[in-house]
This record gives sequence, C-alpha cells and structure tokens, in this order.
Amino acid sequence: MKYDLSILIPARNEMWLTQTIDDILAHKKGNTEIIVGLEGYWPTPPIKDHPDVTIVHTSQPFGQRGMTNQLCQLSRAKYVAKTDAHCAFDDGFDVKLLEGFKKTGDNAVVVPIMRNLWIFNWLCKKCGNETYQGPTPTKCEKCDNTTEFERKIYWVAKENPQSTSYLFDSTPHFQYFKNYRKTEKYKKDLKETGFTESMSLQGSFFMCTRDKYWELELGNEEYGSWGSQGIQLACSFWLSGGRVLVNHSTYYAHLFRTQGADFGFPYPQSGRKVQEAKEYAKKCIYENKFPKQIYPSSWLLQKFAPVPGWDEESINKLKEAEKDFKPYIGKVS
Repeated sequence: MKYDLSILIPARNEMWLTQTIDDILAHKKGNTEIIVGLEGYWPTPPIKDHPDVTIVHTSQPFGQRGMTNQLCQLSRAKYVAKTDAHCAFDDGFDVKLLEGFKKTGDNAVVVPIMRNLWIFNWLCKKCGNETYQGPTPTKCEKCDNTTEFERKIYWVAKENPQSTSYLFDSTPHFQYFKNYRKTEKYKKDLKETGFTESMSLQGSFFMCTRDKYWELELGNEEYGSWGSQGIQLACSFWLSGGRVLVNHSTYYAHLFRTQGADFGFPYPQSGRKVQEAKEYAKKCIYENKFPKQIYPSSWLLQKFAPVPGWDEESINKLKEAEKDFKPYIGKVS
C-alpha cells in the first residue's frame, strides 16, 4: 500500500508506547502508516496487530537517532514525521498537516501546536484521594497510606499551555520564545496564513518530506543518540534556505519526563553525553557546519532579534567566527 505519511516512533523501554500508537490510529484520517522501532524490549501492554502498523524489533539498541534512520529507510511515503512514544493527537492531525504543506511548500519542517499530556493521577486505594501524575507516592496526603497506590488513566491533551515558539540560547540550550509571540510579525502571520515561524523546535515531534530528512541529514548520529535535535532541525532548515513553521490548525500533546525513575530517559543518558550533544551543536553553529548552509548562523539571530540568551559578546563572537564563511553553492531542493 502506498502511504502519504509515515509516522516514525523510535522506542526503548517506553511505558506509554502502545497507548500512543492506539491514539494515532484513533485520530488519523488520512493514508498514514506507523513504523515503530522496539530497541531491545517488547512493550506492555503489547501493540495490537493492525495493517497500518509495522514493527521493527532489535536485540540491541541503535539509539534514538539511529533507530529513526532505520525506520525512515523503510518508509516509501513522501512525508515522514518523527514522534516521541508518549504523545496524543488531535482528530485528523495527519490530514491537517498534509494539507498545510500545500500552502507552505516542501522546503520546511512543520510542527503542530504543542500541548502537555495528562496521562494519569495517582489514586490512593485506601481513601480515594488523587494526586497529579509524578513519581510514585510514598505517602498519601489525606491518610496514612504509604503503599497502596495505582494509576488512574485520563489521557487528556491539556488546553494550556499551548506552545508555538521556541529558541536556543548561546549555550546552546532549548528555551520557549514567549516574547516572539507578542511581535507584529507573529500576529500578522497567524492571522493571514495560520502558520507562524519559530527560531528553533522542541524536538518531540516534527514533520518534513522524506527527501529532506536525508538531504539535510536530520538523523546525524554525530550528535549522539539523543539531545539538541530541535536545534539541529531548525538550523538545518533555516540556514539552507528552508523554513521552520508551526501549523496552528492542529495540535499534539507531549508527556514530559518529570517522574524520576518511573518515567526517566529510556536510553543511557549521562550528563557527559548530553553535554557532548550540546558541544557538537555549538560547534555546528559557530563553525557553520550544517548541511547545504547558504546563510551564516548570525543570520538566524538577526531574523528573530532580539533573542534571549544571546548577549552582545556572544553575537560578536559568532560574527567573528563567520569571517571566512562560504555559502553552499550547489542545488538545494
């Protein structure tokens, strides 16, 4: 079967993977498939058999970027979307995103509005008190229970916050770009097109053409298994002449890893590895090493200026490093 969109889900020890797949199947309206990569584990509950779901299982982990590359190689769709394995989606999100590319063109990476995902509350089985999702409780706030708790599932895309603008600072480190949402350009773009530009991305979901995924090396494993993906995506598109856009016609909801050992990072993720990803991203920014780059990195800062986290000293350092910048002169599709 020929699909229009392949949703790629790299997964290792993900607690909510099956529910995420079920959510996509319940809300997709187009000719969309799911290709999921299981790295060294089988999920509980198991993934239900479905004609639009392909499962890849490996005994040893590739790492998140490596597995996403493996999954993308299996796709024959024009468009691919990578999503984290703990997300929920708007009804018809796939069709709305595909329709959006007819307006924006294909030289773009696009994300929906990002909401927060409320999956469960902790229920005290002794008195019935509920507390919002988090680490396993050690004591009930209302009674003397210290052991009898269970998760009460809600699976709700919370209406606030609704995130639509992101940046990276000079570290580089991900941040929300709330001030940009107040600009006249943002308001004008939203009113006239239903799309807004973003300097960077959060990384839990993104969509582009399969050709662009490979052309711009979006699965570049020199960054490591995980980390700085939003920065990599944004710079790869902006600096090669593409765009980074938020489609306001639809949304997804993402569960953030705030539950300690109950829901931490499934990949081996030492502080050293996180720092290595940041250092590689910083090297790419300051040495202009993104694929098919036609603009220097300072161009992106100027486009969204003023950008929090970039002081005059950092900007001058960046411009000094760009004195010998030579733009890519080949063809960019």
